[in-house]
This record gives sequence, C-alpha cells and structure tokens, in this order.
Amino acid sequence: MAVIAVFGQIAATLSAQEPTAANPTAALSSDSLRPSYVLGPGDQILVRAFEMEEIGERPMLVDGDGNLNIPVLGIVHAAGTTVAQLEAKLIVLLKKYVKEPRVTITIVQFRSEPVFFVGAFQRPGIYPLQGRRTLVEMLSAIGGLQPNASRYIKVSRRKEVGSIPLSNAVSTPDGKGSSVRISLGSLRDNVNPAEDIVLEPFDVVTVEKAELIYVNGAIGHVGGIDLLEKDSMSVTQLVTMAGGLKDTADPTKARLLRPVLNTSKRAEIHLNVERIMAGKDTDFPVLPNDLLYIPTKSGFKQNLGKGLLIALPIGITLAVLLTRTL
Repeated sequence: MAVIAVFGQIAATLSAQEPTAANPTAALSSDSLRPSYVLGPGDQILVRAFEMEEIGERPMLVDGDGNLNIPVLGIVHAAGTTVAQLEAKLIVLLKKYVKEPRVTITIVQFRSEPVFFVGAFQRPGIYPLQGRRTLVEMLSAIGGLQPNASRYIKVSRRKEVGSIPLSNAVSTPDGKGSSVRISLGSLRDNVNPAEDIVLEPFDVVTVEKAELIYVNGAIGHVGGIDLLEKDSMSVTQLVTMAGGLKDTADPTKARLLRPVLNTSKRAEIHLNVERIMAGKDTDFPVLPNDLLYIPTKSGFKQNLGKGLLIALPIGITLAVLLTRTL
C-alpha cells in the first residue's frame, strides 16, 4: 500500500513532505480534496472525536467487508462512503454520548496509490490508481471538465517517480518534480498521442477556470469572451466575436484596460479601433483579463453609467473611469 506525503498547496507543488520509513503515517492535508475521497477496504484512517479521546488513539483499517471497528461505537460500515459522509455518520452515532460531537477524519494510508484531480473538473478529488491508467482514461472516469474550465491542463509529478516523458515538461520551482501543460484540444483530437501519458502514483492533474477577456460599452454583446486555446486575441477578432460595434459607438476613442501585475490597478491604453478595423493601424493583442471599452458618440460618462453594471474583475478602474469625460 502507498503511504502519502503531506500536501500543503497540492495544486502548486507535488508534496510538502516526502514519505519516508521514518514517517510512515504522513497524512493528506488538502481540505479541498479530502472530503470527496471514497473509502474502501484497505484504507487506513485516523478518527478524531472531540470529547471522545479514546476513539483517536490509533489509526483504523477498513477491513475486507468495508467495516471499521471503532472504540465505543463498535462496527461501522465505511466502504463506499466519502470521508465527509463518514464524518457526518459518526457525528450522528456519537450524539448518544456527546451533546455536540465534532469529528474529523484523516487518511493515513490509501488502499492503492492515488492521483489527484484539482480544479474545474466535474468531480475533483483523490482517485485510486489501479493498474495502468492513462490521462484520457482517468479524465473520462471522473466525468471530464466543467463548462467553464480552461482548455489546458497541468500534470505535476514527483521527482522520485521520474520526469514526465514529454519534450515540453519542465522542472517544478522547488526542484522536487516536473510538470507539463497539455492542450485538451490536442488531447481530444489525438494530435500528439504521446500527451496521453500513463499516470503515476501521486501525480497531480490541475485545471483552472477559463481565462476571459472582457468587452463593454457600445458593442454587440458585453461580458466575458473565452480565449479558447489562445494566449491572446486581436482587437479585430474580439470586436467580431462580440457582435461588432453599435451604430452609436465612437471607436476612435476606445480604451483597453489592462491589469497591472501584483496590484489592483489597471493601465489605460487608448486605441483607435476604427483605424484598426479599417486596416490603417496595426492590430493590437488583447490579453487575459483585459477589458476593451467602446464609448458612445453621445458621451463616455453617460454610457459608462449604464453599461458597466456587469460583474467584471476590474476593481478600482471603474471608479477612475467614472470621473473621466471625453
């Protein structure tokens, strides 16, 4: 059976503590994944019940029948339930002895070596790696991605297992493993079969929410537009995807609001979209989280008050723009 290391920021690093013979019970500490793990025969857990110290004296093994033998409570069936469900079940059982019981469960040892799916998956969580399973097989098993997921996934692997066998794999910042970015479109269309890698124990597969760019003002459809698998989009492409300019638009005085790294501010870039659309000026790249604003001919301030009431992560920029006039 596989013993798991302590994971701090599991999506960012492969492990915060390596499993060793001196530390055979290093336990999972990712709150976002632990509750969804489905228990089964061979899993070993530590149950802590406040005001019932005798329950948490030693780890307990889920036996071949899927049961736990818990001090005070006796035989409790655990197989097929998630950690969160078992915690809730034990709370109900302990109410016979404690007025307001509190229970936490820590996975000490898995029945088989796990892999981790973190982020915008349909069912993120910890999954046992039973036999030879490829990335595509596991993605299918967990139901795929959420509709708002990015078109790229990241696979991270511990150094002890070896490097990820892809040419674009890089070392992790802490030097304890490797990671690679894989296009889901490429994976789906089998453009590069080698990207359907065989997963290894303790691999971490991460997908973020899709990166958007935003349009507002005198344009067809205001809101966020998915970059799909691109790193940027031109102004011409963005205006076209947003339904084109309205008759009331003044594209000569457009503004692109770009986030300033590590601040809540945005830089304001003045663009003549009319000349760009006519091919007279060089097209301009729009990056993730940029906001392209097209004012109306009748006045920027009036239009802004009506048009910017959508939930966009532009922070302080709105307050700044509300004070501006043409």
